[in-house]
Amino acid sequence: MKKRIVIALGGNALGNTLKEQMEAARVTAKAIVDLVEAGYDIAVVHGNGPQVGMIETAFETAAKTDQHFPVLPMSVCVALSQGYIGYDLQNTLRRELDFRGIPAPVAAIITQVEVDPADPAFLNPAKPIGGFMSEAEAATLRAKGIPVMEDAGRGWRQVVASPRPVNIIETETIKAMLAAGQIPIAAGGGGIPVAMRDGQYRGMGAVIDKDFTAAKLAESIGADMLIILTAVEKVAINFGKPDRRWLDTLTVAEAKQYIAENQFAKGSMLPKVEAAVSFVSAAEIREAGSSRTALITLLQKAKDGIEGRTGTVITAA
Repeated sequence: MKKRIVIALGGNALGNTLKEQMEAARVTAKAIVDLVEAGYDIAVVHGNGPQVGMIETAFETAAKTDQHFPVLPMSVCVALSQGYIGYDLQNTLRRELDFRGIPAPVAAIITQVEVDPADPAFLNPAKPIGGFMSEAEAATLRAKGIPVMEDAGRGWRQVVASPRPVNIIETETIKAMLAAGQIPIAAGGGGIPVAMRDGQYRGMGAVIDKDFTAAKLAESIGADMLIILTAVEKVAINFGKPDRRWLDTLTVAEAKQYIAENQFAKGSMLPKVEAAVSFVSAAEIREAGSSRTALITLLQKAKDGIEGRTGTVITAA
């Protein structure tokens, strides 16, 4: 059987504007189709940090000038971001697949992800969305009661609650697509956050971290590997210091030790390492002796990483 891989695309794979997104999607498509061509079954999860912030801001601004424009709840903003990012990704992927003569259908799925309303994250908003701003701009938002935080030394950003994913509602649809030889683009932006209330799933005011959702999806569909593609080739400890060290491999125990030492930035590498550990640990518990792994590397190096030539590989032991 083909190996099954879940790919989590970081912001560098999508750009920050519509034009950048279209250009970045073409580069991203080539990297993904390289893996399809190599014989892997692929499911794609993508982020939406800049995009969902732009959507929220656009509707909020419009509502101030025209009462007919609603201020959209965050769950709807995530759904909109899934639609327009998925549109670009599925079209660029289809074009690249056709160019290489690979008959693999691809489609984006509007995906809901269940969260726990009692998750402590709702009391401590910490997920960055939207573009970067100056400290003065951040102070203006904070005065309006809008949470902001400094994001890994890159500037200030608005933050929202980021609960952990509990269940991916469309899991069976994603499995069916994979079984039919298709490529699903699913749980974009970490998925539309929902919780069961009054007998139906209802949207929640949050954004789920796409890396944790990708790990949950990889676990749910029995993937062999989780690949988290980001802006650096490998994970490092002592990052930004003279004794910085790039890591080729990382065990769960080592990762937990480095996390305890605050080696990874909260708005950057930390959720990626934690998501990788979550997937590898879940596989280890469910299936003794499992060889399932996670890989963190640069977008353009995905195939090299799978073949062991670069990246940081996270293993159970």
